[in-house]
Amino acid sequence: MMNNTMKNPVGNLPQGTTIIGKWHKESYTIVRTLGYGATGYVYLTRSSKGLAALKISENSMSITSEVNVLRHFSKVRGFSLGPSLLDVDDWEQLRGKQSFSFYVMEYLEGEPLLSFVQKRGMEWAGILTLQLLTDLETLHKEGWVFGDLKPDNLIVTASPPKVRLLDVGGTTIKGRAIKEFTEFFDRGYWGLGSRRAEASYDLFAVAMIMIHICYPKQFQKNGEGGLKQLEGHIDKNAWLKKYKSVLTRALSGEYQSAKEMKDGMLAVMSQRTLPASQDTAQQHRGQRANNSSSTRTSRVATARGGAAVTSAPQKTTSKGWMETAVLLSVILFAYFFYLYGQIM
Repeated sequence: MMNNTMKNPVGNLPQGTTIIGKWHKESYTIVRTLGYGATGYVYLTRSSKGLAALKISENSMSITSEVNVLRHFSKVRGFSLGPSLLDVDDWEQLRGKQSFSFYVMEYLEGEPLLSFVQKRGMEWAGILTLQLLTDLETLHKEGWVFGDLKPDNLIVTASPPKVRLLDVGGTTIKGRAIKEFTEFFDRGYWGLGSRRAEASYDLFAVAMIMIHICYPKQFQKNGEGGLKQLEGHIDKNAWLKKYKSVLTRALSGEYQSAKEMKDGMLAVMSQRTLPASQDTAQQHRGQRANNSSSTRTSRVATARGGAAVTSAPQKTTSKGWMETAVLLSVILFAYFFYLYGQIM
C-alpha cells in the first residue's frame, strides 16, 4: 500500500508546483494529480514541449526499474502498450536536503475502459480485449509479465480506438514473484494459481477484466470461492456466457500464451457472426425468389389485361429494400474487418 500522503514529501504536490530537473534542467509545472500507487505519484505537468505525465517517488530503485522497462519497450518495433519515455532526472528541492528521482512519459489522452464500453456497447469489449491480448503477446515474448493488470490501468485512446496501459510499475521479469497486484484481478486471491510472473498470470487478469466490465461493482470472494464462484457469475451474464469456454480456460491457467486466448476469442466471434451472414444470404435469396415470382405474376396479369399498374410499384419497392439491405451489410462487414485489422 501507499505511504501516508501527509508524510510523503512527493505526495499531493499543489497545482503550480514547478519541478526542475537537476541534470537536464527541464522544468515541469504541475497541473493536477493523475494517480498514485505503491511506487509513487503521477502528475499531469506542463513543460516547454507540452503536456506530459511525470512520476516521482522517494524510492529511486523503483523509478530506475520502471525506466528500464520503458526503455526496453521503446526498442520493440511497433509496440505501443505503454507510454513513451521522454525524460529521466532528479528533483532537488530548494533547501537541497532531499533529492527525488522522477521520469517523464507521454501523456495518454483518452477514456477509461469501463466508461468507453458502457457508452459504445459490449461489442467493443471483445474488440479491445483482442487488442490487449495482441500487445500482451509481444510483452510476454520480450520476457516480461505486466502483473498489476486491471481496468484502472487501461485507457482507450481515439482515432482509431486503441487500448493502452498507463502504469508499468508492476511489470516483472518472467519467473520472478509478481511485484504488485490487486486482489480482485489476482489469481492467488482466488486460489487459482501462484503469483509467479508468467503469461498465464496476465491472462487470468484479462478474464477478470472481462468479468469486471459486466460487474462494475466488484463482488467479494465467498466461502465457495475459486472457479465455481466465478463460473456462477459468468453463467448469469449473457455476454460472458458466450465466452465461457475461453474464460474458464484463462481462469484455470490452461492458456500458455496470449495468442492462444486471442485465437479462442476469435473462434467464438466467428461462430457468432457466420450464422448471421448465412441468414442474411438466405434472406437475400428468398427476396430474389419472391421478386422473380412477383415479376412473373405481373406479366401474367398484363397479358390478361389485369392490374399491371399495381404490381409494378411492388416490384420496385421490394428491389429498393433489397439493395438497401445489401448495401448496409457491405458497410457493416467492411467496418468489422477494419476493426479486426487494428488488432491483428
